[in-house]
Amino acid sequence: MDRITSAERSAQMSLVKSKNTGPELLVRRLVHSLGYRYRLHGAKLPGKPDLVFSKRKKVVFVHGCFWHRHAGCKKATTPATRLDYWLPKFERTVERDQQSLERLSALGWSALIVWECDLKDLNALGQRLKAFLDD
Repeated sequence: MDRITSAERSAQMSLVKSKNTGPELLVRRLVHSLGYRYRLHGAKLPGKPDLVFSKRKKVVFVHGCFWHRHAGCKKATTPATRLDYWLPKFERTVERDQQSLERLSALGWSALIVWECDLKDLNALGQRLKAFLDD
């Protein structure tokens, strides 16, 4: 197996988006098709939620299983090299996510996390989103 250079890895990683990702766009289309309207990327809220339903005081985060460490998910793999870099990075992400959820809750907001792997069953996800938003 050929190893890639540091510059090549950096170029690959710079392509990873934090907003308007494929999974996020899919969730947005699904939520819109269910008849809900929302704001995007709530910069004034902890964690900058992907979808914000202000009148309902609810937010939805669309998390990638790899980056946000979805427990028990096969997509939440750990790289084989540079563990001294990756493990603290993942740990900080999980801590930041938890702090954002706690801060949102303290402000009276409810949050739902949609994992990337949840997109395999859009009917089930649609029901889950509807139950969350109508509650």
